[in-house]
Amino acid sequence: MRVGFGLDIHAFAGEGPLVIGGVTVDHPRGVAATSDGDVAVHALIDALLGAAALGDLGAYFPSDDPRWHGADSMDLLTATLSLLADRGFTPAQVDVTIIAQVVRIDPHREAMRSRLAAALDLPLSGVSVKATTTDHLGFLGDGSGIAATAVVTIGGPVA
Repeated sequence: MRVGFGLDIHAFAGEGPLVIGGVTVDHPRGVAATSDGDVAVHALIDALLGAAALGDLGAYFPSDDPRWHGADSMDLLTATLSLLADRGFTPAQVDVTIIAQVVRIDPHREAMRSRLAAALDLPLSGVSVKATTTDHLGFLGDGSGIAATAVVTIGGPVA
């Protein structure tokens, strides 16, 4: 088994939609991003790539490449899973934490878990989605942005 960690952060901008964990959530603003700016999926992709020692999100989906403008992050996740599968890796478990002061995650948590579990071909019990705030500290706490972390385990080649 291998372990990977990912982090993604975006500033709020525009009217939305706001997509987190593959689910459109209730919030009046979207984020500044090349793709749909799904912080949970971006953190998850980085964690998966890191666990497989394959680099990071920007190496495969660079923000200066117009192909990724407005891209659905779930499609990027599917492409990432293909990269891992080509090398013999499969996700075993994921744990995502969303950090936001002004977005309520609880009403969407189970939909996020279901969407991620389906994309990862994992049982629901293999996908955790949590949320926290920064108690009004910093740019996340003042409502200027949103962040997510992800920890994953993957199975596959040892060498």
